[in-house]
Amino acid sequence: MTLQSNTVPVEQVLLPAVRDLGDFAVRRALPSPLRRMVGPFIFLDSFGPTVIRAGQGIDTRPHPHIGLATVTYLIDGEMVHRDSEGYVQTIRPGEVNLMTAGRGIVHSERSGSEWRADGGTMFGFQAWLALPLALEETDPGFQHIDATALPRLSDAGVDARLLAGSLGGAHSPTRIFSETLYADVSLAAGARFKVESDHIERAAYVVEGEIEISGQSGHFLKDQLVIFRPGSEIIVHARGATRLMLLGGEPLEGKRHIFWNFVSSRKERIEQAADDWRARRFPGVPGDSEFIPLAEVPRAA
Repeated sequence: MTLQSNTVPVEQVLLPAVRDLGDFAVRRALPSPLRRMVGPFIFLDSFGPTVIRAGQGIDTRPHPHIGLATVTYLIDGEMVHRDSEGYVQTIRPGEVNLMTAGRGIVHSERSGSEWRADGGTMFGFQAWLALPLALEETDPGFQHIDATALPRLSDAGVDARLLAGSLGGAHSPTRIFSETLYADVSLAAGARFKVESDHIERAAYVVEGEIEISGQSGHFLKDQLVIFRPGSEIIVHARGATRLMLLGGEPLEGKRHIFWNFVSSRKERIEQAADDWRARRFPGVPGDSEFIPLAEVPRAA
C-alpha cells in the first residue's frame, strides 16, 4: 500500500509475504515489489513464534552470501551459527549475531543438541544490510554482541534496546558500515514514542499490538511494515502493549541487485558468485559437509 498525500507522515505500508518452511512460517517484509530497501536494509525476515517439538530443530544448511552483513536477533529460542571463517557461536534471546559477508562467506544455522532434545519456541528476526560500494568486497567476518552490551533507553512506558547504529544519543557496539538505525522497542499501553529524524529513512515493523501515528488517520497492525516519510515528525502512540522493530538509516549510493543470498551493485558479480557456488569454489563450513544447492537461474533484480 502506498499512501498518496505528500503531507501525511506515513509514506507506505507493506504486508510481508509469508513462506511456509514446514516447521515454521517466515514473513518477508523486504524486499517487496513496492519497496526494495529502507536505508541499508535490503532484507527483513520475521520467523515464528512457533513451537519446535522435542527431538526436532532448525537446520539451515550451509549457504553463501556476498555484498552484505546479516544481523540475527532472537526474541525467543536458541540457534548455533557456524561459518567458513571458523566462527561457532550460539545466539540466545536478546543477543545479536552480525556476520559480514563482503567478498564471500558460507554459514549454517542449526539448533544445538541440548535445545533440540528439549524443544521450545523460536521467534526472531534476520535482517540483511547491503554494504557501501567501497566495502562490497571487504573481508568476511563475524561479531557476537551479548544482550548486556546493547544500550537500553527507557522513559515513560518506553523500553528500547539498540541493536545496531544510533538512537537517542546512544550507539550500539555492533559493527556497521553506513548510517544505521535498528532497535527493538517495547511500549506500554498508551505510551508515546518520538522517532527522531536524524536518520533519513525510517520504518517500524509491528511485532505485537497496534499503533497510531500523530497526523495520520487509521492504525497499524501486527506484521505491517510502516515506512515513514523522510523529514516528517513521527510520534508513535501505542493502542495497547506494543512491540516494534525500528529500522532505517541513510540510503546507499546507487542501486543494489539481489538474487538468492547474494547482494551487489553489479549483476555480473552476482552471476560470478552463483557460478562459484555451483562449482563449489566457496570455502566450506568446518564440520558441516551439507549445503543448499543454487537456485536454477541467477536473475538478479
